[in-house]
Amino acid sequence: MRAFIASSIGVACAAAAVLPLTAPGGLASSASAAPAPVSESVAAPRLPGSTQSLPLVPLTPPPTTTPPGSSDSVSLGLPAREVEPFSLLGVVWDDPEEELHGRIQVRTKSAATGEWSSWQELETHADRPDPDSAESRGDQVRGATAPLWVGDSNGVQARVLPEEGASGAHRLPEGLRLDLVNPGDDPAAGTGKENPAGEANSALAPAGALEIPALDRQEAGEDLLAVRAAGQAEQAEQAGRAGQSEAGADAPIGPRPGIVTRRGWGADERLRGPFLYTRTVKTAFVHHTAMSNNYSCGQSASIIRGIYRYHVQSNGWRDVGYNFFVDKCGKIYEGRAGGVANPVMGAHTYGFNHDSTGIAVLGSYNSTNPSGAAVNAVSKLVAWKLGLHGVDPRGTAAMTSGGGKYRKGTTVRLRTVSGHRDGYVTGCPGDRLYSRLGTIRATAARLQGR
Repeated sequence: MRAFIASSIGVACAAAAVLPLTAPGGLASSASAAPAPVSESVAAPRLPGSTQSLPLVPLTPPPTTTPPGSSDSVSLGLPAREVEPFSLLGVVWDDPEEELHGRIQVRTKSAATGEWSSWQELETHADRPDPDSAESRGDQVRGATAPLWVGDSNGVQARVLPEEGASGAHRLPEGLRLDLVNPGDDPAAGTGKENPAGEANSALAPAGALEIPALDRQEAGEDLLAVRAAGQAEQAEQAGRAGQSEAGADAPIGPRPGIVTRRGWGADERLRGPFLYTRTVKTAFVHHTAMSNNYSCGQSASIIRGIYRYHVQSNGWRDVGYNFFVDKCGKIYEGRAGGVANPVMGAHTYGFNHDSTGIAVLGSYNSTNPSGAAVNAVSKLVAWKLGLHGVDPRGTAAMTSGGGKYRKGTTVRLRTVSGHRDGYVTGCPGDRLYSRLGTIRATAARLQGR
């Protein structure tokens, strides 16, 4: 079933200069109509935040020491240097279809203490839009590593360690550059002022609300009807769907958890492009963001703003890739725009973004256990979100691959609560979080009353 564009807002493109990104550009879209005009209220001064883009260059002279785990000296990178303040970084390159055969390591200087961190490795298998999708075909889309949250920093150094092949080191992608993201301050925090950017309203909370309130299971059963009553059924009809989902209003559903809205975490809606809907939601993919667990929960909104800016301005996507975020304190955040109850197409699991939702837990869980609060929050979110679409969290679903790990067009039976690694070649969401998916499935089913 084809997706459709529900709104259109310009996307700012990344500039290859050591300056904040300010000039907006248009992201290619599958719509034939011209983008909707920007209203006067949306044309308010830009919200805080910036991106610095630094090319990775041959190091002259090459380093004389060999980093641990490398058989060759490093010849490409970025010498240690002072930069404008930033808190999140990642490496991007020109061709999104080209794989990075190598390792990228970075270290950063704390703005508070002036101390340099140890070397940290970037996750090279990042999330992506589906191949051949309108979002993937955008001329601004780039290859990229996963972003890394490093906290308030004002210095950086990078090095690239190419993989060895049969005939020497693999050729590295063209246009390798390090993007340093300053997510800016929350424009609404402590001021009582509204975020001046436009937003997609939700039928589940008043316009401008910072959080969608929690409901018990009986009340949550009315969410589907509330969405339809708010006019979302008209959008569904335009997309060729008979209704908001295949589920009836009496389908088993978990209580609705409280969800921080995009306005609540400070999304600048002028950065993103149009959002798309698919037919339904059959599978929830669980991710981790593959970054430090040493963040405070008070920083979660800032981390999400940084990921949003990186996904849109550095990767060239239409919006942040995930449909939801969960922090280690168990707080849930709305991700990609389009309505938390709707089947919004994300860019989280390459090949399986249709008819799925993506939930990213902030942190890295390869060798660290996820918090009980985070696991419980994912369980609640899955019970509610899948319940809206008549899905049993303990079941399986036939999914059609768009390409990637499985050949395009292949029918794959996946668990309705799956890990990113089940649909894509990656270690995400980390062994420790992946091992908790059974608990999440069982808890979500219980919350649905199954």
